[in-house]
Amino acid sequence: MTDEVLEVCDASAGYARQMDRPAVPEGYRDTEIGIIPEDWEVSAARQKGEILAGKALAINAPGEQRPYLRTKNVLDGRIDITDVLKMPMTDEQFRQFQVRNGDVLLNEGQSLELVGRCSIYNDEYPEPCAIQNALLRFRARSGVCENFASHLFRHCQQTGVFSRISLQTTSVAHLGSTRFGRLRLAWPTEAEQRAIATALSDVDSLLGSLDRLIAKKRDIKQAAMQQLLTGETRLPGFEGACETKTLEEIADIRSGGTPSTTNQDLWNGGVAWCTPTDITALHGRKHLTETERTISQKGLQASSAEVIPPNSIIMTTRATIGECAINTIPMTTNQGFKNLIPLNADSEFLFYLMTTQKQLLLQLCGGSTFLEVGKKQLQTFKVTLPSDIEEQAAIATVLSDMDAELEALEQRRSKTAELKQGMMQELLTGRTRLV
Repeated sequence: MTDEVLEVCDASAGYARQMDRPAVPEGYRDTEIGIIPEDWEVSAARQKGEILAGKALAINAPGEQRPYLRTKNVLDGRIDITDVLKMPMTDEQFRQFQVRNGDVLLNEGQSLELVGRCSIYNDEYPEPCAIQNALLRFRARSGVCENFASHLFRHCQQTGVFSRISLQTTSVAHLGSTRFGRLRLAWPTEAEQRAIATALSDVDSLLGSLDRLIAKKRDIKQAAMQQLLTGETRLPGFEGACETKTLEEIADIRSGGTPSTTNQDLWNGGVAWCTPTDITALHGRKHLTETERTISQKGLQASSAEVIPPNSIIMTTRATIGECAINTIPMTTNQGFKNLIPLNADSEFLFYLMTTQKQLLLQLCGGSTFLEVGKKQLQTFKVTLPSDIEEQAAIATVLSDMDAELEALEQRRSKTAELKQGMMQELLTGRTRLV
């Protein structure tokens, strides 16, 4: 009876495996790495390019001081030459480890999530340079498009292929030239490689253009804040001197508190309770519409937390200093905040003004190892602002419009990046063909 049962179990298991196996479409074939087009091949990376680890760092070795690239210089799809170091190398060593136009450089040693980060080298450095042993160099063989190889390896890094084959030490993962060289991947014909590389590079160019435009718009906004918030530049229709006031003259300053964490009756109620994590999660966005945690009415009564009305400035004043947001709903905060309820100031203007005061607020901490700005210090903290609230509101509108433009550009960039991820998945697996 036992043998009969085992036979049935084995048969059903095999049947399940057959049922789970996807059908192979016409024009495709099943391989060890999955279903790929019939005219693609599965090959190890070392069959498609010469792989070399860079030179070990040796400060006192013989030879001339020569420039070399390291992990800091090789980013995702970009070579950064702002900080290139030098080490001694002989002429023979320099020839051996030198990089040339079209080489693909990969981070050999990195954190687990970044190991294998790579970019193609396009002679970014103005003179010949080499690589350190924290990098790998892939030099494409005949019939391989180096630009395609770069996109393929970037996809391996972003999808965790490299992290899975890497050797993990304490805090560093090592891809290793041997492990990388053995990695078997799907390779199209050279013509299709070039078509795929062109399509993905076009999207990279668009992403680069958006990055430059966003950086330019941020610089413009920063300059506008510097000029408008200090009164250096006045908006049309407004005149008269700006005035200097203490924060307690223009805002009611309220603190926060934390109910006992051992009494669950004080938590998970209907009162929003803000922590610094809620502010940092905004990534610079202005409005705080909800909090991750809530307290109950009992928790509010049993702690020093105070309800902060909407359109106030929620500001961190402990450990993380000067991070701000405008709350759109009534909320409380923990004791790591001092919150400003505007009295004689426009709330949006006050938000922008306080975001420019971080360095001055840090100076109030007096070099203490535990950073905190107290309520009394804030009460006497002086700021300069237009006396006319209408001018404050007009300035805030100008800056808000700039924020909206930046947010639209960042959303466009995010959607373009998502589009590229989808394209890589389709094109590099052969699901979508270009030739």
